[in-house]
Amino acid sequence: MSEGKKKVALWDANSRRVYKRLLGYSARYWPVILISIIGFAVDGGALALFTSKLQPIMDKLLQQKDPYLIRWMPLWIIGIFMVRGVAILISNYGMGYVSRNVVQAMQRDVFAAYLRLPASFFGSEHSGHQVSRITYTSEQVAGASTDALKVTVTESITVIGMFVVMLYKSLYLTTALLILVPAIVLIASAVSRRYRVVSRRIQGMMGSVTGTVDEMLKAHREVRIYGGQQQAAERFKEVSDRARYLNLKIVATSAISGSSIQTVASLALAGMVYLASRPAEIDHISPGVFIAVLTAMGGMLSSLKRLTNVQSTMQTGISAAENLFAVIDLPPEVDHGTKVLERTQGDLRFDKVGLVYPRGDAVALADVDLHCAPGTVTALVGRSGSGKSSLASLLPRFNEPTSGRILLDGEDYESYTLASLRRQIAWVGQHVVLFDGTVAQNIAYGELAGASERDIIAAAEAAHAMEFIAGMPEGIHSPIGEGGNRLSGGQRQRIAIARAILKNAPILVLDEATSALDTESERLIQQALQDLMRDRTTLVIAHRLSTIEHADQIAVMDQGRIVERGSHAELLALGGQYAALHRMQFHSQNGD
Repeated sequence: MSEGKKKVALWDANSRRVYKRLLGYSARYWPVILISIIGFAVDGGALALFTSKLQPIMDKLLQQKDPYLIRWMPLWIIGIFMVRGVAILISNYGMGYVSRNVVQAMQRDVFAAYLRLPASFFGSEHSGHQVSRITYTSEQVAGASTDALKVTVTESITVIGMFVVMLYKSLYLTTALLILVPAIVLIASAVSRRYRVVSRRIQGMMGSVTGTVDEMLKAHREVRIYGGQQQAAERFKEVSDRARYLNLKIVATSAISGSSIQTVASLALAGMVYLASRPAEIDHISPGVFIAVLTAMGGMLSSLKRLTNVQSTMQTGISAAENLFAVIDLPPEVDHGTKVLERTQGDLRFDKVGLVYPRGDAVALADVDLHCAPGTVTALVGRSGSGKSSLASLLPRFNEPTSGRILLDGEDYESYTLASLRRQIAWVGQHVVLFDGTVAQNIAYGELAGASERDIIAAAEAAHAMEFIAGMPEGIHSPIGEGGNRLSGGQRQRIAIARAILKNAPILVLDEATSALDTESERLIQQALQDLMRDRTTLVIAHRLSTIEHADQIAVMDQGRIVERGSHAELLALGGQYAALHRMQFHSQNGD
């Protein structure tokens, strides 16, 4: 077997496997599907029945003026089409019901996968592709799981019904179909392969379109300030042109397929007319038989055309499902922990910890030794890229140490379950993340949602957030908009600090937690943080050294290593990197 044929066979086998799995989502609603299929069968059968009645209409009603048919034929026609109308209504609604449920189930499964995937996944591809799976790709599966099934069942029944009518009316004229069937099989096979290839490329391109739009919306201020409108427009045009080009390939394939079938159909019809007009047969075929067979063949050809074009829907849906299943099947965060940690004492030790990021083999940390005693404050300082944030990210196991180990209360922290470990940690970062909801919902977020209103207000007061919350129309129940866009940077920071206060976790990570505050707010927050840090093991990432002068120990990091460690006074006396950083900031502040 040639390499090309092997690849096609592999694709076909994989497509069948993916489609079977996709149909598993539809199978949950089998009673609705069964009713819909019965409706499709009635629809196709009624159309075939009407076609079969064309012979008596032509031969007996119009030529022989049969009084019985004159009286009853109009009622039969109305009855046939009323039955078809009811069948179409039931089957279309049923398949629509299944379709929307399948899409929702796929969206929920992908979203659930996002919630359990490791942090490294979200840095491995553009967020636009991740959003596109929920908003665009998941919609494509509806076509393969229900719409394609609807067309396949309806048109197949119509084809079979029309074929039976043709055989019943004239076996001789039906032989014209011998021209049609092999050609349509070849066309359908070629079209299927084409759709499959192009559909896969469209999935990725739609992610690029979504990502470009998302990027511009998030950076709309920078786009305007730096005059990047033209550049943004050109970039969007580039990706949208590519998406248009790929979609036009689908359109072109569909058009060529339809045209080819039309050409083959004309040959079949011409063949039937040729057979009917032979001198030996022309006197034996009545006008009614000829019209019935001709109409049945026309109906069959229309159905065969739709069956061929359904490949577009089918392959698009299979490609979409393949993309979604690839994410759903990704392994979740590694959690080999078996012990449930109730409440840690906060004794934290980094023992020769190293971290190498898989992308680019970048060494982030190397041989880090650091002991954080219970209830003490440890500050991490150093230039950007020195490894401070990488070290902090190991605490909640967003990343796993490549070498060494981290001990919590003398136990390897990987022996604890992820959920129980993360309950021990409160985190306030410089990039505050708030959700579209009320102030109270953002303070009492996640597992804190059961907190009482009194506790929420107490946490907000401790974070000096009630000063502005009290002035809001609905107090703590006031909506704050998407990402907290109705609040200032300092207000958002205080909401995040209130959330950490409410969590009351024994380990606290502060990553430039006061960076977005003005001088007055910072003074108030520093006092709140001093109260929060009492009796907690705290890890502070700081750029402004003035905020960590009272830390129990300060670790100076450079190129992923701890190069100095000690108190503020000890490091100044050492005259090393910390002293140089302190002098630089001190002179800068005095200069200002």
